[in-house]
Amino acid sequence: MESRLNLRLQFTSAALLATLAVAGTAAAAPLPKEGRFDTTNCSTVFSNRIDFSKTHWVQTVELLGTTVSNPPGGLGDGNSYRCVGMTTSFDGKVSGNTVCESVDQDGDKRLSSFSLEGTKSVRTQVAGTGKYEGMTQVGDYVRAPTFPTVKPGTMQQCNRQTGTYKLK
Repeated sequence: MESRLNLRLQFTSAALLATLAVAGTAAAAPLPKEGRFDTTNCSTVFSNRIDFSKTHWVQTVELLGTTVSNPPGGLGDGNSYRCVGMTTSFDGKVSGNTVCESVDQDGDKRLSSFSLEGTKSVRTQVAGTGKYEGMTQVGDYVRAPTFPTVKPGTMQQCNRQTGTYKLK
């Protein structure tokens, strides 16, 4: 009886491992050469700000975050990123630039630039390594309202980015 139980446990364990292996293989499928992307990016933002007047201020930011894609397995899924940037308001005219480095599970990287003019943001794919070398990417992002601040000089935020990409 005990040997039957052991045999049953071995078959059950083997089936479970086979299922996990297939699921892992499906999740690690290579990206199509071109397509759409839809990601949610959440980060902690560390900032320094100078409030000179109501219409003149400057703020620097550093962001550290993670990305998930919809559906899972798409461009950016499971990536970590860090960004540095600066936003200014001179006579009430707001502009800014932020540069982000993303790294995927294989260690391949993307370097992106975001420029802000008023309420419009433009994303530019600057460079890439590995599978992202020569990649182009066009899209928009919508930032959700920031979450409550838990520590002065920090904030938590998420944004959704959508668009298209093309690998070399």
